[in-house]
Formats: sequence, structure tokens, C-alpha cells
Amino acid sequence: MRRVVGDPFQKGVEQGPQIDLEQFEKVMSYIKSGVESGATVETGGARYGDKGYYIQPTVFSNVQDNMLIAKDEIFGPVQSILKFKDLSEVIKRSNATNYGLAAGVFTQNIDTANTLTRALRAGTIWINCFDVFDAAIPFGGYKMSGHGREKGVYSLNNYLQVKAVVTSLEDPAWL
Repeated sequence: MRRVVGDPFQKGVEQGPQIDLEQFEKVMSYIKSGVESGATVETGGARYGDKGYYIQPTVFSNVQDNMLIAKDEIFGPVQSILKFKDLSEVIKRSNATNYGLAAGVFTQNIDTANTLTRALRAGTIWINCFDVFDAAIPFGGYKMSGHGREKGVYSLNNYLQVKAVVTSLEDPAWL
């Protein structure tokens, strides 16, 4: 499967540029860090084209938990593949990070999917898909990821402040 990179306003384009030079350089530094740490670039790993802040979709294998590309939220077209022995290891390692914006689970076993959705501390968990959004579905992370929820009814809580008011009444009927 190939991801179409280009002008995000053009039909069929799946990945646009980074927002600015600072973000472009930040993502490229993560890619460099992955290579220097010993991860294997399976695809991508470089700038896309010679104009704009486009980056090739990049996939790393042989990634270890202590590598920066496994620990940080990159916010760029970089994916790391980490091996695991069983579900308890997946849960433990996933939840050991400082972040919890989203997780993607690919499985043919609905019990596995249900186990992981209950156990993973992430604001969004996609099952057999990724990067799918709807305005009615709340979006936001756990731990150091995000600030509250966006979208859906839950997003209204970002604009509300709860206050308790207690007033003493003369001769209340219930006393």
C-alpha cells in the first residue's frame, strides 16, 4: 500500500506537509534519532520532494522501548513496529509511556480487541483501522497527551466551570 503525499487540497492526497519548518525539522530529527539508535528504516526516512515541508511516510522496525521514536509523540509520518510475546506485555509496555493520545490494534480476534480497548490507557483506540475521525466522537488523550476532549458532547466540558453554591435559608422546610 502506498500513501499519496502532496497538496492536501488535491483529491486523493492522504498526507500533506508538516505545518512549518520547525515541525519539519523536529520530525526529521526523530527519524535521524531512530537510525542512530539502531532501528531499521523499512520505508521512507527522508524528505519527500524538494519543495515544502513534506516527509516520506516512514516505518521503523527493530525498535526498542527505550528509543526516542518509541517513547515520544512524534506528530509526523513516522511509525514504529515493536515486537511482543503476549497481550499482557503489550498492555504493560504501552501503558508505561508518558503519553496516551491514541492506539491502533490490528487483530482478527474480537476478544483480543476488547481486552486491549479496556486495558490500554489511550484516548482513542482504533480497531483494524487508523486515523478515522468523526465530529461526534470525542478526541483527546490520557496522561501527558492533550488537554481535555475535543469533538462530541464531551468537548463542551472544556468551556464549562462547575461551581457549588450553598446558601443558608431562614427556616428551611426540611429542618
